[in-house]
Amino acid sequence: MRIPAMLCKALVLATPALVASAQEYPSRPIRIVVPVVAGGSPDILARLIGGKLHERWGQAVVVDNRAGAGQMIGAELVAKSAPDGHTLLLPTVTYTTSAATRSKLPFDPVNDLTGVTMIGEGPFLVTVHPSLPVKTIKDLIALAREKAGNLDYASSGTGSILHLVTEVMAASARIKLGHVPYKSIAPAVTETVGGQVPILIGSLPSVFPQVKAGRLRALAVTTAKRSPFVPELPTVAEAGIPGFEARQWWGMFAPGKTPRSVIARLNGEIRGILAADDVKSRLADEGAEPVVTSPEAFNAFVRSEIAKWKKVAQELNIQTN
Repeated sequence: MRIPAMLCKALVLATPALVASAQEYPSRPIRIVVPVVAGGSPDILARLIGGKLHERWGQAVVVDNRAGAGQMIGAELVAKSAPDGHTLLLPTVTYTTSAATRSKLPFDPVNDLTGVTMIGEGPFLVTVHPSLPVKTIKDLIALAREKAGNLDYASSGTGSILHLVTEVMAASARIKLGHVPYKSIAPAVTETVGGQVPILIGSLPSVFPQVKAGRLRALAVTTAKRSPFVPELPTVAEAGIPGFEARQWWGMFAPGKTPRSVIARLNGEIRGILAADDVKSRLADEGAEPVVTSPEAFNAFVRSEIAKWKKVAQELNIQTN
């Protein structure tokens, strides 16, 4: 089959441009948008990776915290940025739950952002205030049935991953829990530690310091396998709710039409950064194990996560504005 002369000419002209885009990247400072407040795990990981990219490339890397709307404010900013790899997004799994539960979004969460790579994953911990007379998941289920809907849990907001994970756990155990949403994880932890709310599922860095201090009691981890960070804790599945599994993850995204060559270069650099022992150690402090994927695999994963949480939200009648 002959290729038309005009198409051949277009391909010849386009190829140097694609190569140049990778060779010239980055041509100016890079901004990593973190869709949560400073100090959280995404912020810490963004500054860690940004510092390493600066060392490798010599370009400044700025972390820009744009919190709010279940990470959608920061995500929208990046989705509508120039697709040249100089503006990136580092969210958590909450990105997918917000995309799944919000009735209207000013951007397409599947097509207006494209995955660079997953960065890491880790467990959530099921915790309770020490005054609650439970030491296992089975104890918690029994108490919830006894109180018949009068046992509350805290979350980082309606439609957040902590909200959905807790509701799925409750539905799987055939129990009813009252939902007390907060604006972020910080006040949810504070209120649970203070005894105002007795139950909280939170990420390892959010709640484990309180567990070690005796201000919260950990019952289980939500991952499919026990966590190397807290190997003494059973999984929710082995502790009484077979088949239950949920995890925290962190990832890097770029605007949807960013050239593949730029995405590939970013992926390769982050892959090298995450292989370093000092970076692995720092991730462990945030309850994360490094995970690097291809951009294609990460995009497929994100699409499946949004579809999964959308189905959960519909089944549980959860929707946010």
